[in-house]
Order: sequence, then structure tokens, then C-alpha cells
Amino acid sequence: MQQLLSEVEAIPFPTPKNNSFKFIDLFAGIGGFRLALQNVGGKCIFTSEWNSRAKKTYRANFGEVPFGDITKEKTKNYIPPKFEILCAGFPCQAFSIAGNRKGFADTRGTLFFDVEQIIEKHRPKVVFLENVKNLVSHDKGNTFKVILETLELKLGYKVFHKVLNSATHANVPQNRERIFIVAFDPKQVENYLQFKFPEEIKLTKTIHDFIEKGRQEDIYYYSKDHKYYPELQRSITSKNTVYQWRRVYVRENKNKVCPTLTANMGTGGHNVPLIKDEFGIRKLTPKECFAFQGYPVETYILPKLANSHLYMQAGNSVTTSLIERIAKQICKVL
Repeated sequence: MQQLLSEVEAIPFPTPKNNSFKFIDLFAGIGGFRLALQNVGGKCIFTSEWNSRAKKTYRANFGEVPFGDITKEKTKNYIPPKFEILCAGFPCQAFSIAGNRKGFADTRGTLFFDVEQIIEKHRPKVVFLENVKNLVSHDKGNTFKVILETLELKLGYKVFHKVLNSATHANVPQNRERIFIVAFDPKQVENYLQFKFPEEIKLTKTIHDFIEKGRQEDIYYYSKDHKYYPELQRSITSKNTVYQWRRVYVRENKNKVCPTLTANMGTGGHNVPLIKDEFGIRKLTPKECFAFQGYPVETYILPKLANSHLYMQAGNSVTTSLIERIAKQICKVL
């Protein structure tokens, strides 16, 4: 009923008519996982996201409003019984008792616990998770150990995990390292050992493939009377890389790629990506940030939201082209 009520006409990314597998999209954000898995023949049959502004962006592009808080049993009950792949870029909340446990770690109180519950109930063939690289070292490695133990020992899945960089594995010039976890149910996928993460590929694209041509709106440029302008002018000299404002100084990315896009880059201060173009020194636009995350920005719709929210959505998202490469490897096994 929710899907029927929320249908949007002429959406850019409808469900493909010829699909070969079904998946669900948890902590969906603005649909990075969905975009990637639809591209390899998947049909999304359930999605959840609690952020109301992310829901607007999702609806504009996929024609559906995601269900809300996945920690609520009522929301979980809407998940259809059968699907092949569970996708989740779940937030990493601290595992409060990690490192002080007996036997299986208790994941209650964390969002991973909700993912665990859904896996246990529905037994998808594949679990496909993404998180920040620091998840591996969080709490001296105990948090990651909890997740692996839960998937392998408690739920009986066979787990593959690897840290991959968008710049080395997706031909996207953004230095973005993330941990990816792919787990197979060996009872349903006997040839799971054939899975391999995608190989490193040469970075052939430059930042100029992702930056808008011509003058952008004035709001993105730093005026000469800005208190930091002298420092910006002194430090930002090349048009061939993306710089980063680090509160009181500028850091140059000497490898000529975009630094990791973050959720707080639209709030000023820390981590703001800056470039020099023909017209001055400016911030990246939200559209450019979406491009650096692999979104097809000529067709992907950015709704009328404050730029700070769009920056946050881009920073919180996955690099869709990297997700797609991993999804292709999963499909080979399936």
C-alpha cells in the first residue's frame, strides 16, 4: 500500500522489468546500493531509511518512499519473506560490551543487531555490507570480531571482507577507503568459494571529468574579503587537484584526486573540498560531490533541499560504481 500511494511518474531509475534476483536495501540513504544492484539486474522489494530528507531524494529517483525505523518490529514485519541479497550500509554504533564478553558477543543496542535479526529470520543467500574503514580497528578490533563471529559462528555464513578504495577499484578519483563484507549461506550457495572481490583497475579519469564547466553560482566562491582568503590564495595554486580545508589550513591532495567526501563538509569548517577554476577558489557543488560518488548526475535528481543536506547525503553515500563492481562478482557466484 505504501508503494502504491507513493508512486512517482517518470522517475529516472525504475525497477528493471527483466530482473534476475530480489534484494532489500537497509539504511538506504539516497539509494546508492539500489542504483548499483538495479544496474546488474536486481529488483528491490523493500527499503528502509529513517532520515526524512534522504527519503525525499530517494522518492524523486526511485518512485518509492522508504519505510522508516528498521529497529521497530512493525517495520521489520513489512519485509517480504524471500529475497536473495540483503544490502546494508549500516551505521557503526559502538558495541558497548565488545571486549568484555563471554561466548557470542551481545550486539543488542547496536544497529547491527537489527541486521542480524533480519538475516536470521529470512536467510538470504547473500549479505552485502559496507562501512567505514575504521570499523576494522574500532575498539582494538573487537567490534569487527563481533560482526564476523555473529555472521560466521552464530548465523552460519561464509564471510569475505576487504578494504577497497574508490580511486583504485572504481575508476573514480576520490580517495575513499571502505570495508566491504560479503557473506554467503553455504547451504544455498554451494560454490561460494568462487567469490572474489573485484581486481584493482587503473584510474583513467581525472577530477576534470567530474567538475562542472563554466562559472558556478556565487555562493560557492570565496570572496577576497573572506578572513581565510589570503591563506586560500597562497595554498590553492593548481587547477588539477581538489584541496581540503582543515579548519585553519589547506591540505593539498598531491595524488590529484578528491579527498574523502564526508557528511559534515556542508557545514563549513572541517573537510571542505576546494578547487581552483578559471573564476576563483570555490567549494565543490553538491552535484559535483554526487558525481564523485559515482552517481549519473545528468539523470539523478537532486531535490530542492538546503545544500548542507545534499552535501551530507553525498558524504554518507556509497560510491555506486564500486558497489556495482562488487555486485557483479556476487552475481557471477549466484
